[in-house]
Amino acid sequence: MHVAVSGAGGLIGGRLVRELLAGGHEVTVLQRREAAVPQGAGSTLLPRADGDLAALAGLGDLDAVVHLAGSPIAAGRWTARRKLEIAQSREDLTRRLIAALKRAGVRPRAFLCASAVGYYGPCGDEPVDEAQPPGDDFLAKVCVAWEEAALGAADLGARVVRLRTGVVLAAAGGMLGRLRPFFRLGLGGPVGSGRQWLPWISLDDEIGAIRMLLEEPDAEGAYNLTAPRPVRGREFARALGEAMHRPSALPLPGPLVRLAFGEMGEAVLLAGQRAMPRRLEAQGYRFRHPELDVALRSVLSR
Repeated sequence: MHVAVSGAGGLIGGRLVRELLAGGHEVTVLQRREAAVPQGAGSTLLPRADGDLAALAGLGDLDAVVHLAGSPIAAGRWTARRKLEIAQSREDLTRRLIAALKRAGVRPRAFLCASAVGYYGPCGDEPVDEAQPPGDDFLAKVCVAWEEAALGAADLGARVVRLRTGVVLAAAGGMLGRLRPFFRLGLGGPVGSGRQWLPWISLDDEIGAIRMLLEEPDAEGAYNLTAPRPVRGREFARALGEAMHRPSALPLPGPLVRLAFGEMGEAVLLAGQRAMPRRLEAQGYRFRHPELDVALRSVLSR
């Protein structure tokens, strides 16, 4: 296939591009600005404004788009300006991309768009699958608008897949990249009460699931990209400490998280979702890492 991938500079996008190239696919990286791309991939610029067609005019043979671009959620406190940037980098960019594809006459058969389990809002202990309605906090509203923008790709004749991803575990970057230095120093432990659910997935399974949904012609709609056995925060801290052979009993108190990170800390670190990958498993995906202990050992061995 000829696949266009946005967000290729990120943890998921970079690995996905390399996997697609290794599998013999043609890849075009969609970039916000000119930058180096993996050897063997082409590149073009994302539309910077409504009516910007030049960048996409040469993609007439495109089979699929995997749209992962978006400003980082957990890169600091959510000021009013930061929240606007987070929302616009998802909803507005998605709408511009689809409009530009339409005006340029590009008709991919599939459009896969990133989203997040934050769609459901804080859910307590209730297991949630793709049939659960959205929450009403900031992250949930961002995800709802993001997914609604992605549905516009149906006008191109594409099947639209919404990738509601959990916390991705990778050897470098992401959540583990931030936690490992603290655990290495013996300063790791649960965040807040540790009772909140953490819907995790290994990077191997994240990429495997995206590739399956990209290649399955009947895959459409929302999919939770999370491992089948989510854990509470305290269990995650214990498992990471054991995998690193370090103590994991030093908690980060909730009031300190709120003081340091404000609304972002409450939504990202102290709340959680017991998200279940019901549709992904029904689609036939078989997880390489269904258990957290095994996933962490595999990730940290790299």
